Amino acid sequence: MIIRKASFLQSNTKVDKLPSANKPEYAFIGRSNVGKSSLINMLTNRKQLAKTSSTPGKTITINHFLINNEWYLVDLPGYGFAQRSKKDREAWKIMLDNYIKNRKNLVSMFVLVDSRIEPQKIDLEFINHLGELQMPFSIIFTKVDKIKELEFQRNLQVYKEKLAEEWEEMPNIFITSSEKEVGKDDVLNYIDNLNNELRNVTF
Repeated sequence: MIIRKASFLQSNTKVDKLPSANKPEYAFIGRSNVGKSSLINMLTNRKQLAKTSSTPGKTITINHFLINNEWYLVDLPGYGFAQRSKKDREAWKIMLDNYIKNRKNLVSMFVLVDSRIEPQKIDLEFINHLGELQMPFSIIFTKVDKIKELEFQRNLQVYKEKLAEEWEEMPNIFITSSEKEVGKDDVLNYIDNLNNELRNVTF
């Protein structure tokens, strides 16, 4: 897939105020500072499409981008930010669950994890929660250029073993580097294939 056009549509906190659910939608989420904005900018060939907040984890909004006038890319607020209050964390969970359950055109989610560290409890809990909600998802390992190959393969194996404790079938896994543009075609082609399968679907 070649992205010819990518534009910001809106930021919102209310699911009923989101753009019309008439196009396939793919949402990206991960812990704060996992490299989500950089990945979105790399995928869309835009340096400043997704902006990094000066106060990571502070803003709780659903950010919509229109890609090629054909599908929505969604930047969801990061989780696991220590400075967020309990009240804000609860508001985030309610908003996110509401989004996942009620956004009828949400085709799949991408959960971003840092390739340099071993499985984190908060990531595994979120992944299992997606299973409870019956939400299709893939895992994207970020910043693979920042770690030695052998070390990454070890982290990846540990991750697969942890997932196997709860999952009979492994989710799709993508290996990426925003700096080196590793994995760009893999992610975009995956989305393109799903879009092609949905050509005749009315949301």
